[in-house]
Amino acid sequence: MSRIAGAAGVILLLVLAMVFAALNGGHRVTLDLGWITLYRVPVTFVAFGGLFLGMLVMLIAGVHTDLRVRNILRERLAEEDREEKGRVDTTQHDLFPTDEDQQESAY
Repeated sequence: MSRIAGAAGVILLLVLAMVFAALNGGHRVTLDLGWITLYRVPVTFVAFGGLFLGMLVMLIAGVHTDLRVRNILRERLAEEDREEKGRVDTTQHDLFPTDEDQQESAY
């Protein structure tokens, strides 16, 4: 069910994008970027360019956050590994026979 809903959502988004582009294809705007001013830029270019740049910024922010979380988890795993190696249960002699026990059982 969720696959169908996901596919329907993607198709709906594409249809809405095509309708937006068709209805605003002839409209032109002036785009002031601060260091340069662009005249007669299509509205669809501005809208889809802004969408693309927003997705790119979120990807970069997500990668940065993901790398930070992975580093934290890697450090925590290494610390737990060191703690576990430091714990040795010396009370379980019957589970781990020594060399003397093996020699006695051979006779």
